[in-house]
Amino acid sequence: MTNAQTTGKATSEVRQTIVQLLSHMRDGKEIREYLHRFSGVEQERFAVIKVGGAVIRDDLDGLSAALAFLQTVGLSPVVVHGGGPQLDEALSEAGIATERVNGLRVTPDAAIPVIRETLTSANLSLVDAIRDCGGHAAAIPSGVFEAEIKDEAVLGRVGEPSRVRLELVAAAARAGQAPILACLGETADGRLVNVNADAAVRALVQALQPYKVVFLTGTGGLLDAAGEILSSINLATDFEELLEADWVNGGMQLKLQEIKRLLDDLPLSSSVSITKPAELARELFTHAGSGTLIRRGERILAASSMDEIDVPRLDQLVSQAFGRPTVAGYWDSLRMEQAFITENYRAAAVTTRLDDWVYLDKFAVLDDAKGEGLGRAVWHRLVEYAPKLLWRSKTDNPVNSFYFAECSGAVKHNDWTVFWRGEMTPADVDAAVSKIFALPATLEPKS
Repeated sequence: MTNAQTTGKATSEVRQTIVQLLSHMRDGKEIREYLHRFSGVEQERFAVIKVGGAVIRDDLDGLSAALAFLQTVGLSPVVVHGGGPQLDEALSEAGIATERVNGLRVTPDAAIPVIRETLTSANLSLVDAIRDCGGHAAAIPSGVFEAEIKDEAVLGRVGEPSRVRLELVAAAARAGQAPILACLGETADGRLVNVNADAAVRALVQALQPYKVVFLTGTGGLLDAAGEILSSINLATDFEELLEADWVNGGMQLKLQEIKRLLDDLPLSSSVSITKPAELARELFTHAGSGTLIRRGERILAASSMDEIDVPRLDQLVSQAFGRPTVAGYWDSLRMEQAFITENYRAAAVTTRLDDWVYLDKFAVLDDAKGEGLGRAVWHRLVEYAPKLLWRSKTDNPVNSFYFAECSGAVKHNDWTVFWRGEMTPADVDAAVSKIFALPATLEPKS
């Protein structure tokens, strides 16, 4: 197969993913919503995308096709790439051993020419591949990151970004070119230094304050001890536990630390997504996203009594999320089992008891929190608490696709669908479903 055929196949696969994405959405509302948001952002502030060297090596065609596709809807992200596998190979060929300290590559003086040549070659190959897919990209292998030597005695010429020169980035983005940056830095006196790609992304994000931050990897997310993708990480609650986990290696620790530093300097609503190139559009244009979503997050409050809850704020959250108010006396009559609520009252799950089952009475997430993964974080706390869970939803509720993915079974009846998690006998199903369908309305009718 020729290069042109291979590129065409990758482009076709990415476009097919977009078509499938559109076809599974009732009216493209989410995509239009995100395009509207992105269109109001300066081009260089739309998104910073970090690409691992392994992706350039193993999935260059898919990567370039995904980046080129964004430009067909008028979006030009800023791309920062690494080159870990390429550098390992090139340095080995040059007789320079690869050594890492706390996830950082030790960089002797003799390695600098090899690193410059290797990262520049990777940079140009990505730019050429994007252009072959019909996109527009500008090669910027150096000149953006000013850095200070971290610890020359231990790490050699490894730099910590101290300043980001945005002139080249802004000029390329505003000309409709996706700026492609390599993680090469220069000290104030002109010495070239190796900069960890995650650290370079952090510095760039702090300078640009982009709308989206995405890391593209071959695995499509951060993996847990069993090798499964972690769907979301709430740094407010998960960070220390992850750093102490024996399955989190030095490289992953460094990545988490860099991402935390990055998010600490951004608005609370900001997040970092880790996904595959083929899933980039799904990550950018849907609430559900793909891969691992990391956010600074909000603590999730657990309450077993209404006295522990700010009821007016919770009522406002539910009314906003559903677009209509609760019925009069709803909260007074509610016999709550357990509630999980984010500290800023932007997502919540409220449960009651139905025989031996926990019944999810309300699951509410504000629109501006959906892209942050707060709903997913609350959901995970809920299902940890209640492995046997029942709930109902209007059959036309767009959230039902998520519910179907999460449930063990479901039954539709007229305007409602009843879902459950956990094992149920047919008799249990009949009894529970009958009771749930008979429950009174909890929200005022749509006007």
